[in-house]
Amino acid sequence: MMSLWTRSLAARFICFTLLSLVLSQAIVFLISWDEHGQAIRKAAKGEIFSRCASLARVLEATPPALQTDILNASNTSSARYWISTNGLKDALAWREEAWERLAQPLPRVSFPGHNVPAEVRPDFARNTASSSSATSSHWIDLKPEAWPLSRPAKFLYLDDATGMGLAVQLANGAWLNTAFAKPAQDGFWTSKSTLALGLSALSLSIIAVFAARGIAQPLRRLAVAAEALGRGQEIVPLPETGPDDIRRTAEAFNRMQARLHRFVGDRTKMLAAIGHDLRTPLTSLRLRAEFVPDEDVRQKMLATIAEIQTMTEATLAFAREDAAAENTRTVDLPALVESLCDDLAELGYDVSFSEGQRISYSCRPDALRRACRNLVENAIRYGERARVSVERRADSIEIIVSDDGPGIPESAREQVFTPFFRMENSRNRETGGVGLGLSIARTIARHHGGDISLMNTQKGLRAAISLPPLDGWPHPVNRPVAIAGAKDVIDALEPEPRSISA
Repeated sequence: MMSLWTRSLAARFICFTLLSLVLSQAIVFLISWDEHGQAIRKAAKGEIFSRCASLARVLEATPPALQTDILNASNTSSARYWISTNGLKDALAWREEAWERLAQPLPRVSFPGHNVPAEVRPDFARNTASSSSATSSHWIDLKPEAWPLSRPAKFLYLDDATGMGLAVQLANGAWLNTAFAKPAQDGFWTSKSTLALGLSALSLSIIAVFAARGIAQPLRRLAVAAEALGRGQEIVPLPETGPDDIRRTAEAFNRMQARLHRFVGDRTKMLAAIGHDLRTPLTSLRLRAEFVPDEDVRQKMLATIAEIQTMTEATLAFAREDAAAENTRTVDLPALVESLCDDLAELGYDVSFSEGQRISYSCRPDALRRACRNLVENAIRYGERARVSVERRADSIEIIVSDDGPGIPESAREQVFTPFFRMENSRNRETGGVGLGLSIARTIARHHGGDISLMNTQKGLRAAISLPPLDGWPHPVNRPVAIAGAKDVIDALEPEPRSISA
């Protein structure tokens, strides 16, 4: 349940909606309960007034011999009628008699030609628990305008629920007594109330699901777009529609994407321009160094210039690679890495690949192949051999390269990813590189949303490219990145190679 609460926006909407429904129903119940009881008592009071008035008219218009049968026929499970000729009793005595009559079964009714059997058991028994000491012990005089007949009557309550009594004097001086009480109702919370509440909850839950989907879909689309942008892909601009909050979010994301591409493009162009502009003074220095008379000084100067030239060429290559517009496509990742290992093994390098399960992965295969090649070549160069494998973890996919070298000190594990940094003591310097291999490899891994980690083992160094899993993620539209134009600038800036005689 907690997992559904934290993962599902619809679940939260439903819970909040149902909570609001329960609170509103509770408030309505508290407000309506007293009004409900008053409405029931008022309806019962009107019913007894109407029946008693009608019966009084009928009795006054019929012979006395039929009055007993009329009274018996008028009795119901909730009402009893009788005539007292000795005057009206006081309220307390009359109330006790009323409860006794209500507890008795309905009497047998007989008319000429008709015989209706009496009830076997009483329909109503006095509920003493509902009586209250606060019930009035005196008759209440009803004025003629307060009930249907033009003559006054006397009224009292039998209990605090629907129990009532009414007495009206007939034309012959006798009193028509009426006792009325209905059995306790089921209360405000009935099966119908439960059904109504359930239907309301179901309707609100369906509405909450649609509302949550309307909010979650743009958020899910934004999450997919952000993931693709973090992997270095350009995506189709998000639809700038919907409510103001969602529309402004989509507009802000689209502006951010355009600014990021523009920033990266400007940086790449600047890096390429700097690398190109360094070639002219380096060429001039090399020409002048040729005329230095001291052979030893001249060789040292030419070596230094050559090293700077190599770093400049590496910078241009790095910028060119960063500006490359490779599309994303789905490949068999273990097959891609295995083909790289086979190529290096054919060149005579000690490279082995451990086969595993097939993993389909959406990536820029040429760039990822280059990152793996840099790690494998470093393992061969510094650790004599490379052992490569591809493994699927719970939250990542790892390309692991292990060697038998001296490893890297923990204090330098982040520094080795700095461009142009080279280990001087811990690793062999006879590499011929300029210190861009690991930097390029990490840049490529991070463009895919992953990273590279280094860890010393008992046998050597373990380098792992960790890539995020893409299961269940829709693949963004494959389009060239917006900074692809930087490559054209680099190619235009790069002059034809020159040859300088010694």
